[in-house]
Amino acid sequence: MQHAAILLIHPPVAKPSEPPAGVARLAGALRSQGVPCTTIDANIEGLYHLLGTLPSLSDTWSRRASRHLDNHLKALQTINTYTHPDAYRRAVADINRLLCLSDPNHAVQVGLANYSDKHLAPVRSADLIQAADQPERNPYFSYFQNRILPAIATTNATLAGISINYLSQALCAFSLIGMLRKEFPALKIVIGGGLVTSWLKQPQCKNRFAGLVDRMVAGPGEAPLLELAGHGPETKFWLPDYDDLFNNKYLSPGPVLPFSASDGCWWRRCAFCPERAERRPFRPLPHRTAALQLQELTRHIRPAMIHLLDNALSPALLKALTATPPQAPWYGFVRSGPPLDDPDFCHRLAASGCMMLKIGLESGDQRVLDALDKGIRLEMAFKVLRNLKQAGIATYVYLLFGTPAEDQGAAQKTLAYTAEHHETIDFLNLAIFNLPLGGPETQSLQLRDFYPGDLALYSDFEHPKGWGRSAVRQFIEKQFKKHPAIQPIIRRDPLIFTSNHAAFFAPTWGRG
Repeated sequence: MQHAAILLIHPPVAKPSEPPAGVARLAGALRSQGVPCTTIDANIEGLYHLLGTLPSLSDTWSRRASRHLDNHLKALQTINTYTHPDAYRRAVADINRLLCLSDPNHAVQVGLANYSDKHLAPVRSADLIQAADQPERNPYFSYFQNRILPAIATTNATLAGISINYLSQALCAFSLIGMLRKEFPALKIVIGGGLVTSWLKQPQCKNRFAGLVDRMVAGPGEAPLLELAGHGPETKFWLPDYDDLFNNKYLSPGPVLPFSASDGCWWRRCAFCPERAERRPFRPLPHRTAALQLQELTRHIRPAMIHLLDNALSPALLKALTATPPQAPWYGFVRSGPPLDDPDFCHRLAASGCMMLKIGLESGDQRVLDALDKGIRLEMAFKVLRNLKQAGIATYVYLLFGTPAEDQGAAQKTLAYTAEHHETIDFLNLAIFNLPLGGPETQSLQLRDFYPGDLALYSDFEHPKGWGRSAVRQFIEKQFKKHPAIQPIIRRDPLIFTSNHAAFFAPTWGRG
């Protein structure tokens, strides 16, 4: 296919706080080789479409939320709102409520970060095919008709690339695919993204969507799309191109630049890790290249915040960022360990613009951490938290309950550890363990369906210590969250947007 015009689409629903990094990376690769392409963030565009076409509202709360909608949207795009948590929560809650009412038939519930259908599940390929067969059932159907169909025609696109990263996007993506297939039978449709990559690790998925989708791409899509456009399968460090995307009014107090310096995880040892189960390789940019690309993008975009998307920022990349600061505030995910055990390094990291670090602590019981091969020592974790606190870098700590190595006693140790070090923790993410399918650890467990469906990524299991999901959930809700030292941390977590907005609440982030 020579000189193909390509339309790249990020479908609903995902958190609308920043542009999609995946399609920006694809656009950068294609345009660098002279391939014409257009990128559409149908997630944020579709959100405004739904909010502008709401059905009649009957209850007082919804009518009040509708009256204040414009103010709420502007509030989430204003710095001062992030110094007033109550105003922030009210704006988010009201917008989310209005989105939930966007389907007058109440079969579908749309949110700022979720999409659910009473009759269709994104983990069943038959349901995705049904969504494609009946695209008019989707609340975004009129938006797709009014925006995507004309874009195909006006750009003369011969290929549509659709990036599906989350389960919350799958049904909408296939509704769009079904409409495109009916209206433009000759259009080539390629799907990729994180969710598609996970699907393709399951052999039974490969031929599920024949007739709807021309190609499914696992992993980075730059080389496959260039090949489809008639270019060789060369691999370069292309600069992402966000030019089409920052025209959108994202729900953040300024432009947020998402950037990936790597694919996969540099650690790759944790038991029960989806990356390990799917055998994803680690593909990093050269560290200096990543730092220089960030500087170039920052000069062009002038972001209010940089969101580093790596599964874990490597020590070498952290050092590169201190040597070549991106010239804008930033945050990302790290592991507890060197060089963050050095107080002076943490101060240099803060000077480079680091506002917040997300940290996967997982457990406050050393025995559990060792059993999961996390490579984390609790003494080191506290040292890192203390260093970051002293440097003025906010911390967003992730805890994982219900792993096969944990029992209630271990969970109590996690509670005690968190309470003891609460002054060094700004935000908490509490999750219940989901068992990834396909990992070697599953062989020792008695499995049962978690999400029944041929595209399910996780399995439920009989916990070897009797520490089942209901008991774990009860512990979190009735003990962990109610501890007086932990309650204030839980309340600080930004509603729905969670870590995507948390850095804007960091005390060192500029309010000027």
